[in-house]
Amino acid sequence: MSKDITSQNHESGRRFLYRAFLKDVLICSLGAYGGPETHFGVFTNQLVIKKKHITEDELIELIALCSILPGPTSTQTIVSVGYKIGGLLLAVLSMLVWSLPALLIMTLLSFSYEIFDTTGISRDILRYISPMAVGFIISASIRIGRKVIIDNMTLLIFILTAVIIYLIRDPWMFPVILIFSGIISIILAKEKDIWNRVIIVPKWRYLIGFFTIAIASMILSVVSGNETIRLFGSFYRFGYLVFGGGQVVVPIMYSELVEINRYMTSDQFLAGYGIVQGIPGPMFSFSAYAGGMAARGSGILNHLLGSAAGGIGIFLPGLLLIFFVYPIWEGLKKIKGIKLSIKGINAAAGGMISIAAVILMLKVGFFVDSLIIVCVTIVLLNIKKIPVPVIVIFVLVAGVFVPV
Repeated sequence: MSKDITSQNHESGRRFLYRAFLKDVLICSLGAYGGPETHFGVFTNQLVIKKKHITEDELIELIALCSILPGPTSTQTIVSVGYKIGGLLLAVLSMLVWSLPALLIMTLLSFSYEIFDTTGISRDILRYISPMAVGFIISASIRIGRKVIIDNMTLLIFILTAVIIYLIRDPWMFPVILIFSGIISIILAKEKDIWNRVIIVPKWRYLIGFFTIAIASMILSVVSGNETIRLFGSFYRFGYLVFGGGQVVVPIMYSELVEINRYMTSDQFLAGYGIVQGIPGPMFSFSAYAGGMAARGSGILNHLLGSAAGGIGIFLPGLLLIFFVYPIWEGLKKIKGIKLSIKGINAAAGGMISIAAVILMLKVGFFVDSLIIVCVTIVLLNIKKIPVPVIVIFVLVAGVFVPV
């Protein structure tokens, strides 16, 4: 009897944990605008500061790990947090809660890409989204900087990473810097006997699944006449060829979907890309719009299948990779040498996030109204009782009522 009660309490506690965490993932999804750097600010505010699901050190570590992998970095990060807290099931549910709102919105917009032009909705409603994003990044980078800069070495790595990323913003540079920073951290530690053995049991099925789908989709895309299969193959390839966020994958998508296959015009592509930057959630959700546009004209069902092929195809490889890599990483951290590398890797990750605030602020411009929005966002983020969606609504309202 007591065992049954204990089991019921355990199950009840797990359901409560799942609901609480998924609610916070949804809040993150509704408040996350822009690319991964902005999303990390939202994650820090909601998952670390307000709800304490994980520590700041753990989040920084996961950000660095996911930055090394191909795929949507912010999506892989929040999936990793779910995996860490509640295992595979919570990781999958986190993925769905995080990505589905944006995917559904972009699917609907693929049926009417000219929504802003045809309805007369003013684009001014979105004009303070970028300054708000800067506020998120600045707030996160200050906290992260305090955590990762613990000595002269980490300070140097932090600064050098920021300078290099400012000068060279190619996607391949992110994993290179993180790995190099880890190596430097190990070398400068000058400790002996750091490569102790640990038992690691890789979950090969996810890696096998990753390569099997990649190969099968390429073959079927060539031999099959099915448009949905070809679209899935293209978007699956997009998903494993890039590092970072949606901004990185867009040029590749543009080349193949617009210039090569002519699935849509340049204006149609850019209209969708402009809209996706004004909605919350992962920017990879643009794939649902692009897939729908590519399959339009052949019936509603095929249109929806095209959107599904785009959305599932682009997220799936990153999901399979993180399910394979995360358990291995948990084992590797028991190796003393890997532990030593984390200090340098985290410092580099902090430098990347901090310089993102500078880069985005330069794009926004140092206008009085933008600077006010940045400062107000930072202040509101530090008032712990104010949810992220409330800040977003405030910024949208300001965009409508503040004179241009």
